[in-house]
Amino acid sequence: MIKDLVVLLCASFALAALAEVPALRVVTELSPPHQTMKEGKVDGVSTQIVLATLQQARIESRIEVYPWARAFYIASSTPNVLIYNMARTPEREQEFHWIGPVANYRLGLVRLTERTDLQPNHIKDLGSAVIAVQRGDFATSYLQQQGMRIGKELQLSADILESWRLLMKGKVDYVIDDKAALALMERQLSQPEGSTRFVLAIPALEQWTYLAASKGTDPQVVKKLQQAHLQVQKSQLYKNVMAGRF
Repeated sequence: MIKDLVVLLCASFALAALAEVPALRVVTELSPPHQTMKEGKVDGVSTQIVLATLQQARIESRIEVYPWARAFYIASSTPNVLIYNMARTPEREQEFHWIGPVANYRLGLVRLTERTDLQPNHIKDLGSAVIAVQRGDFATSYLQQQGMRIGKELQLSADILESWRLLMKGKVDYVIDDKAALALMERQLSQPEGSTRFVLAIPALEQWTYLAASKGTDPQVVKKLQQAHLQVQKSQLYKNVMAGRF
């Protein structure tokens, strides 16, 4: 009788402890090759780093995919939410807890190979060319700072796949993407290999992007994730992704 009571009390305490652990959400957008879908699950090279970090920290969570603006809103307004891949800009620095890098983007202008009339040397020389950009993306903010206007030189999209579809249909002149993503995006959209070309790197858009936690996230969870990420940084997976070897 006493033994059964002890077991019951231990189980109750364990359940109570579990109840006190906040549920942790992970949000992101689709952005091949970093975030992709494979057999109904979120995959991609950066996702693998995130999953390795969660596993190292012994934290279970399901990754949710949204357009970037929606994912960013959730992470900026809801406690206990992780988000990736997010640029670590000065405006965002105090708004999130930064866990660690999960990608190394080298962004620039991408056009259709057949558009030989487009030979940019600098973004200041683009004239009336139209670029597809994602709502809420740091590249969008940067181009706006260069004087480009939404609805004029910039065409807003919900996500990078929509931006690429606009490019393929000839609705815009350029998209902003990483050179390493071209072949995968062509396959993703069932386009011939080599149908697009990376034509102008934009140094200001070359930076690491991060796994970050919303400001209201449990400090102990943040610390555990940061320590886990330090361990993941030692892996060959992490080194390959950050070097652009996919």
